[in-house]
Amino acid sequence: MFAIIGRRLLVAIPTVILVSMLVFSLQKLLPGDPIATIAGEERDPQVIAYLHQKYHLDDPIPVQYIAWVGQIVQGDLGVSLRTDEPVLSLIAQKLPVTIELALFAMTFALCIGIPMGILAAVRKDTWIDTAATVIALSGLSVPNFWLGIMLILLVSVKFGLLPASGFVPPSQNLWLNIQTIIMPAFVLGNALAASITRHTRAAMVGVLRSDYIRTARAKGLRGRVVVLKHALRNALIPIVTIATLLFGELLGGAVLTEQVFTIPGFGKLIVDAVFNRDYAVVQGVVLCTAVGFIVMNLAADVLYTIINPRLRHA
Repeated sequence: MFAIIGRRLLVAIPTVILVSMLVFSLQKLLPGDPIATIAGEERDPQVIAYLHQKYHLDDPIPVQYIAWVGQIVQGDLGVSLRTDEPVLSLIAQKLPVTIELALFAMTFALCIGIPMGILAAVRKDTWIDTAATVIALSGLSVPNFWLGIMLILLVSVKFGLLPASGFVPPSQNLWLNIQTIIMPAFVLGNALAASITRHTRAAMVGVLRSDYIRTARAKGLRGRVVVLKHALRNALIPIVTIATLLFGELLGGAVLTEQVFTIPGFGKLIVDAVFNRDYAVVQGVVLCTAVGFIVMNLAADVLYTIINPRLRHA
């Protein structure tokens, strides 16, 4: 297992370097001057020149990149051009919100998607399989922002069961925190459940046709034991793959859902930073998102070896 982790880390290091170069370079291609948006209405040339010098924006791009990487190595992601706050501090404020939302959404997705996929595979070519396929396609087709608005109108406005928007940290009020996170998490989890359902069904259909499954049934094992103990475990690898990738996407920020429900997470942070041309925040958030994807892929590789011990010697 440690050898697998070591090999993945060796691949991850150049990947992070390449991503950092792309993030830094693409950011510089955006039109306009970020300093002009924070220099005030008068835009005094002396103020603009001072701010350019302060943030080293007049240096050559390679010099700026090397200085930026040097700061990152020291744990400094820079300072926001708009608020003059450390980017690391802004990320530390927003990341726990997005992590909580992602965990709740993934819980919904797994609790809905895996049972539906198993049922569709076991009842292949029946009305249950067709119904699961239709529900999965519906989940993929319905836009998150539309479903979110409909839930707000129905659950919050009409019946008053849950808060329509906002976010309360669990440290302040745990029950109110759960109430504010349920609807946005369900909206995100609904779309993810559709993908997980389809992948679970495809994996289970292939496994259920295997010789060892027919042998297990011939030995007289109960259908539930065959499906859950023998078939599901061998079908988990593609499910783990898609689940970790989807979770990485959630950590990147569910922009539309966070905007609809006014959730102060990564999505809102990156949108505000792009509109304000806040280079340091955009670079920091995108870099953290990329690292999050790499960590999730590493976690998937570790889970593979736990699920299937034969992969430890691959």
